[in-house]
Amino acid sequence: MKWIVSLLALAFVQIVSASPAIEKRAAANDVANIGYATLNGGTSGGSGGTVTTVTTLAALTSAVSGTAKKIVIISGTITGNTAIRVGSNTSVLGKAGSSLVGVGLRVYRESNVIIRNVKISKVLADAGDAIGVQEASQVWLDHLDLSSDRDHDKVNYDGLLDITHGCTGVTVSYSKLYNHWKASLVGHSDSNGAEDTKITVTYAFNQFSNLNSRTPSFRFGHGHIYNNVFDNNNDGINTRLGAQLLVENNVWSSGTTKPLYSTDGGFAVARGNDFGGGSNTAPAGNFNSPPYGYSLTATSSVRSSVTGQVGQTLSF
Repeated sequence: MKWIVSLLALAFVQIVSASPAIEKRAAANDVANIGYATLNGGTSGGSGGTVTTVTTLAALTSAVSGTAKKIVIISGTITGNTAIRVGSNTSVLGKAGSSLVGVGLRVYRESNVIIRNVKISKVLADAGDAIGVQEASQVWLDHLDLSSDRDHDKVNYDGLLDITHGCTGVTVSYSKLYNHWKASLVGHSDSNGAEDTKITVTYAFNQFSNLNSRTPSFRFGHGHIYNNVFDNNNDGINTRLGAQLLVENNVWSSGTTKPLYSTDGGFAVARGNDFGGGSNTAPAGNFNSPPYGYSLTATSSVRSSVTGQVGQTLSF
């Protein structure tokens, strides 16, 4: 009898180990707890405000507008071909199984915004980026699932996640960016240094996979990129035009040719990374420590700890 119990226990352990990530319980009133989004008074979004659940494009558009404190929960699948403006002091949360198809979110000249556990796919270029953050401050982008496909020409879609025009206090965490041409651009253009030099962005515990470029492409500002996983991408982290990056304990799949490199005078301090057989060719920078506390996961444990948690894995 004991051996039967032991076999059943072993089988249970094996099943659990092989199962996909279990949803993690989160609270609608959670505030940013990682990276640049914790600075300057923090990022609380709509914590403590009214709570509205939406199931249609019209309802979502109305619910996220304005600057009053509010929490907007997306339920079900909402389709369209547009980008919706998200107002300040707002938390946009996706229920498990919810998605936006062809509908992007835009944080433009706003502050104190949380977008969390939201799945967005196939936003066409004429609508813009899946998520676009411009001239904004204190933004936490967490547990996102962002994708399109690479079956179409790269002009069919724009970026998955672009952070431009002098944004400060932005954190991208536990998110999954995949199956796309142009993943994540930081800094608007080569001629926009006067505005974009102040950019501050953290990328932590994300997975970038099956992407052509911009993983991310980073102009002018300061970026802390740590404990991320990069798989089967055509391009790596590109530090550009005076950007100062701190790149720590990230992991690339084998065969990556340029995991970290520079164009037009970008810089990076690289520590503890597994470049998957590739090498860092970026000039050494001077950004050695971010202005916030953080804990690094050991490089050898990054893949196993990150891949099971990224994307829409929260439950509200």
